Amino acid sequence: MARWQPNASQRLVVAALELFEERGYDNTTVIGIAERAGLTKSTFFRHFPDKREVLFGGGTMAELVADGIAEAPPEAGPLDAVAHALDVIGREAFPPERREFAARRQAVIAAHPELREREALKGLGLTAAMIDALERRGVPDLTARVAAELCGVAWKIAYERWSDPANDDEFGELARRTLTEVQAVAESQGRS
Repeated sequence: MARWQPNASQRLVVAALELFEERGYDNTTVIGIAERAGLTKSTFFRHFPDKREVLFGGGTMAELVADGIAEAPPEAGPLDAVAHALDVIGREAFPPERREFAARRQAVIAAHPELREREALKGLGLTAAMIDALERRGVPDLTARVAAELCGVAWKIAYERWSDPANDDEFGELARRTLTEVQAVAESQGRS
């Protein structure tokens, strides 16, 4: 086996997804994932702390969110700053060619409580990253928290819609539309 091979992280992710689909999450081992990817167990642990994390990309998404909010135009309000981040994420993390993988990933996560828990924790981390990034822009705490929570809901719905193989919308466009829908629902509840 070669000492260094390109795309090790992505190969491990693909191998893990295949094995989770074939054998189930509980019957898949780190060694099995590494072997399927043509790598070693130590290479696996250089990229991921455990088999659960292999489908969640570490802190990459939180970094993209924070950077996207920071790069939003100075005059952008909280929701517009987060919408800008959603556009960045769409370009960087959710290109159309990842849609099939995303749908398969979602099916594996839905079938395993431990992975659903990790998905929920990741969502909380993303919301926290949005709050922090908005506060660094000078947005007051309560406003930042409400905007981040609304955007977290919109993100989850948009991702579910985007991962549907029947959908061919770009993620950023879909996320913005969903954010508008969520905002409209929140505003209508305030008038009730």
